[in-house]
Amino acid sequence: MLLRSPAVTTARPAPAGGPTSGPGLRRGDPAYRRTLQVLALGGLANFALIYYVQPLLPDLARGFGVPEASSGLALSATTLAMLAGLLLAGPLADRVGSVRAIAGSLLTGGVLALLCTLAPTWGAFLACRAGMGLALAILPAAALAYIKDVVADDAHPAANATYITGTAVGGAAGRLVPVPLAALGGWQVPTVVLGLISVAAGIGVVALLPRDTAAPVRMRLGDVLGGTFAAVRDRRLLLLCVVGCVNMGLFVALYNSVSFRLEAPPFDLGAAEAFVYLAYPVGIAAPTLFRALAQRVGRPRAALLGATVAGASVAILWPSNIVTVFVGLGVLTVAFLGLHSVLSGWVVSRAHETGASTSRASSAYLLFYYAGSTVAGTLSTAAWSRSGWTGVTVLATAAAVLGVGLCALTLRPVGASPAVARAAQ
Repeated sequence: MLLRSPAVTTARPAPAGGPTSGPGLRRGDPAYRRTLQVLALGGLANFALIYYVQPLLPDLARGFGVPEASSGLALSATTLAMLAGLLLAGPLADRVGSVRAIAGSLLTGGVLALLCTLAPTWGAFLACRAGMGLALAILPAAALAYIKDVVADDAHPAANATYITGTAVGGAAGRLVPVPLAALGGWQVPTVVLGLISVAAGIGVVALLPRDTAAPVRMRLGDVLGGTFAAVRDRRLLLLCVVGCVNMGLFVALYNSVSFRLEAPPFDLGAAEAFVYLAYPVGIAAPTLFRALAQRVGRPRAALLGATVAGASVAILWPSNIVTVFVGLGVLTVAFLGLHSVLSGWVVSRAHETGASTSRASSAYLLFYYAGSTVAGTLSTAAWSRSGWTGVTVLATAAAVLGVGLCALTLRPVGASPAVARAAQ
């Protein structure tokens, strides 16, 4: 029988998610450490399940007999379904509690991953991946809001960076682990392994995570559909969401396509391509580094630096040289994770300032974030099929220029809108 950890007094009031009150968890508290460890593990399992198909796209194309341009749907189907899931994520967390939402996300996602291995056709596999997207969408939105709600304000930046680091480790595992495991018995082996890890993480959440004590919020269907979008009526929140969309789009476009590039001449790496993904762990320290940078120079300048460095990675990746590809992926990963860490914390802080629901604001941010992944993932594999790495570079350059321009706009001060705060509640 699982033992539930005692409840903690959360900073989120019931019912609407307005300004926080109370001290919350602080660094040095045993409950603080346990909470962040469990959330980091959940983030690891979540992101590994989402992205483990990325280095396996060539294997999936061969295994199911589909064109290379269609293989990107293995990721896009998941992120597209996440868009629908994110509409429900914030309201669901408000209704049943963040801890239950996080645990349910991990358990359901893990079970659906196991079912993916039984898919007899490409369509059935994509249906399973889409179901995973619906389930896995709940965790990031609920986790970001939960951190803001239960952690003291002065500890929030560090706590948020720790959670994002966990997702970064998950992203690294999702790219490094699948190819060696697939060599043992096909793409089904990493799917089973990561599915079981997700189930175990869900059980850990139930057993160890301090439960939130905010009262449940009852709502109508219109509230569910409109509550998430109401948060982005604030101009600053909307801008941050769009930056997140472009940042994610650039990242996925390059990572999706590099698998095909490394299997083609002049690289011809085959299964050895997985070793290039060792560049990904370089970015694991990025959330902590960018948190310190944001505290020193402010979030707008830190975000602008992240977008600029991401743009530079496109140029580094251009030469057909394995060293520059490795370095370019490392630079891209540092910039992406650093910028994402800044933006995700900024969104919930902005929602807190305006009195809006933090869970719905984080859902809105992630909705834009995964929209960028869905669109760019599909466009990048199509660009590779038509024009090779040149086509991918053109697409990535356009995204990079747009990202820098949007981050420059965050330097302009934007005031809070009481009307927006009321609407977002």
